[in-house]
Amino acid sequence: MTNRWNLPPDFTFGASTASYQIEGAVAEGGRGPSIWDTFCAEEGRIKDGSSGAVACDHYHRYAEDVGLLKDLGVQGYRFSIAWPRIQPEGRGRPNAEGLAFYDRLLDELLAAGIAPMATLYHWDLPQALQDDKGSWLNRETAERFGEYAALCGMRFGDRVQQWVPVNEPNVCGLLGYAIGRFAPGEALVFDAMPAVHHLLLGHGRAVQALRAARATAVGTATNHSPMWPASDADADVAAASMADTIWNHLFGDPILLGSYPEGFAELMPGPVEQDLAAIGAPLDFYGLNFYNPQLVAAPAEGDDLPYAYVDMPGVPTTDFGWPVVPDGFRQCLVGLKQRYPDLPPVYITENGCSYVMGPDADGVVDDQPRIDYLDAHLAAIGDAIAAGVDVRGYYQWSILDNFEWADGYTQRFGLVYVDYETQRRYPKRSYGWYRDTIRAVRGS
Repeated sequence: MTNRWNLPPDFTFGASTASYQIEGAVAEGGRGPSIWDTFCAEEGRIKDGSSGAVACDHYHRYAEDVGLLKDLGVQGYRFSIAWPRIQPEGRGRPNAEGLAFYDRLLDELLAAGIAPMATLYHWDLPQALQDDKGSWLNRETAERFGEYAALCGMRFGDRVQQWVPVNEPNVCGLLGYAIGRFAPGEALVFDAMPAVHHLLLGHGRAVQALRAARATAVGTATNHSPMWPASDADADVAAASMADTIWNHLFGDPILLGSYPEGFAELMPGPVEQDLAAIGAPLDFYGLNFYNPQLVAAPAEGDDLPYAYVDMPGVPTTDFGWPVVPDGFRQCLVGLKQRYPDLPPVYITENGCSYVMGPDADGVVDDQPRIDYLDAHLAAIGDAIAAGVDVRGYYQWSILDNFEWADGYTQRFGLVYVDYETQRRYPKRSYGWYRDTIRAVRGS
């Protein structure tokens, strides 16, 4: 296999996961409940009625999973630290058993020659902060998050190579607080703006805390999607522009420009200008999560949101129904550099696709559509690099099939198939393809 993706030989390859999606052991090791434990227990919230209570049992099987990463040949692994495992009440002294678990994981990774990238918040807020303070709607949660970041920075900073404070603040802020599809299930529409601001402030407080702890490198993992109008009609063009502003610029601008898009600062709780100074602190890298572009139309009369997502005709889709448009990835990266000329080095902190095929009688999972997706998206990165975007690495989502939030176990993003009844792992054909790709690019 040759390096047909035109990626540099020092390009970093990795894989990503999240604590609630893989760890399980939700009532072990002193872990407190999270808002996702509560959300999953509410009837009708999760498509298949499941939860992350067991998930991939990674809490007990982390050594096996690190072995899979080592065999894959990745240079980095992005995981998340569960806040309720470190601080069951979201504040106060850390839980010794929780700290010890991540000590073991980090040591295992380093022994395997894999650089850890740690996400501090991948949506599993301690339930106590929801009960006491109204979660991210309350400013105090951002302050508590800064304290938690300081604990993690001091404990794990000698081993974590890169830090991501908040994963996809747009996804958890908008889906969790504006439309209610994710935990904690609030459907506040524009009244969700305090949660948006406090998630961004939490990012800023964590950056301050990690800098104080002399963190090696601090960045982000922000979801971006190109928003394309469904037609040339003025209403569709205006809807796509608003979707672009809310999904992309509302979160990218404060971090990279230190300001909100026009008209949004006045929706945020204060002191906004002072907070923006913390939110917009310089970063060592910008983490980008990309899955697909969106086609946007004007909303129907009476809709709460000012735009509507519609199907993209003539385009293949994943088993999740997401359109597969690799050139949208290139456009996203190039557009990011155009909007933010001082963009730090970029790492793709998530990219992947769901196809649900399982093992045949011989244990082989023939997931050619995933191979095709990854192949085309890596080529799009190569095109973006050629266009002047400084992309340093790619973390595939995900090494394992896992609990897919509101869709439960109905979707599979992994390079490794997980039989949830037996917890047996089956590396898919895409796992072998990714391993060969890494070797081809890096010349190993």
